[in-house]
Amino acid sequence: MQLLDSIKQKAKSQKKTVVLPEALEERTLQAADIILSEGIADIILLGNPSSIEELAGKHGLGSVSGAKIIDPAAFDEKEFYADMLFELRQHKGLTREEALTLVEDPLYLATLLIKNGAADGEVAGAMNATGDVLRPAFQVVKTLPGISVVSGAFIMILEDKQWGDDGIIVFADCAVHPDPDAKELAEIAVMTARTTRAIVGIEPRVAMLSFSTKGSAKHPMVDKVVEATRIAREKEPGLLIDGDLQADAAIVEAIGRKKAPGSSIAGKANVLVFPSLESGNIGYKLVQRLAGAEAVGPVLQGMAAPINDLSRGCSVDDIVNLVAITVNQAAGK
Repeated sequence: MQLLDSIKQKAKSQKKTVVLPEALEERTLQAADIILSEGIADIILLGNPSSIEELAGKHGLGSVSGAKIIDPAAFDEKEFYADMLFELRQHKGLTREEALTLVEDPLYLATLLIKNGAADGEVAGAMNATGDVLRPAFQVVKTLPGISVVSGAFIMILEDKQWGDDGIIVFADCAVHPDPDAKELAEIAVMTARTTRAIVGIEPRVAMLSFSTKGSAKHPMVDKVVEATRIAREKEPGLLIDGDLQADAAIVEAIGRKKAPGSSIAGKANVLVFPSLESGNIGYKLVQRLAGAEAVGPVLQGMAAPINDLSRGCSVDDIVNLVAITVNQAAGK
């Protein structure tokens, strides 16, 4: 896929470090071997060194020797990172003894390495549930200044090149936040625009979707989208964004001209922001299945550093691609 190849090429020039806390998971180790051999990123593997080396040898993964390997249970900086975690979480009742235990959890240590600047991002989830991956991320890395909500974007790659930018449209939020209010929806729009620039490399044209176009329907759900559009414009002046727009008015030029004359976005959108997780998740799955689109993601956005969650059914290629995306997020934040 041309876009994914471009993302990998861009990652190679960024010289970023990604931590993989699931180093004893076979697909993760195979992906690390590819990432290192192709120069996509520097890699930190968390796990028992002997076990990692044994698994790497079993599969002939010679490039893994180029990774930095940290054993959370025997880390010589364990006390330092326990102190860091204690300082961050003592107001929530965390004791130092509990911090010492948590630092041995690779998912916690990964986020602490990022917080301390030893890594630029994290990819996990091949063997851990989303909640387990995101819990330490929220506690340690937290969200970007001015952003209160984390969301998930999908890069939709369609064979029909008439849509979006040469067949590429970014959808959000399709993965995380069920029912954003107007302020949260505005944050999702701003972050999705940034994701589009950093990863896809195109200038975002953001459509705030609704069942109404320019007030054609009256309802509090429409009001939320209109208000979110106003807030997003305030948060990021110069952002090309418009709403409320129905989906056809957002992506079909003739309909956009008819329903929203004068709009700079109608009929030309390459970013679609859905009013709720329900509509976003349904929308991306319909496009994926009915139009045969490739859905790349979810790309988590809104964290102070890129931390991305895999499906437990992911492939080796999925891990490689998400590491490359993580590198580009780190470079563009």
